[in-house]
Amino acid sequence: MALDLSGVRRVVEGILEDELELWRDSGGTSPPVLNEESGALVQREEGQVMVWAGPGAILRRGQLAGAPPLAGAVAALSTTTTYQALLPLAAPPVAKDDGLRVARSARDVELERLRFRVADVDVGTFVVARVLLLEPLF
Repeated sequence: MALDLSGVRRVVEGILEDELELWRDSGGTSPPVLNEESGALVQREEGQVMVWAGPGAILRRGQLAGAPPLAGAVAALSTTTTYQALLPLAAPPVAKDDGLRVARSARDVELERLRFRVADVDVGTFVVARVLLLEPLF
């Protein structure tokens, strides 16, 4: 008998109150470049194609409890990235180094217009949401 998580999925999708945009380099994956005025790494704008826009949630690390991997299981270990993203399962597959932009945030207006680089996509898919690790691009 399979475990029915449709109720949990509806609850989790109800907290996905941010509006996110997923961007990908049209010619392949390009690394961020140095903005010499600010000294920050930023994603290149040219060649970027939006592949998805929809609901999600950007969380600061610590707001989402992580579980250690089981013995012998393939899982990403903890990292020093500051942010995590939750995307609905209906979102397309995400690749490492994709860009994620917060178009609107219901919980934290400081996140609006921020861009992130997807640092890890193998954090987890819990049958109810995709979990990604993010690095901010200021």
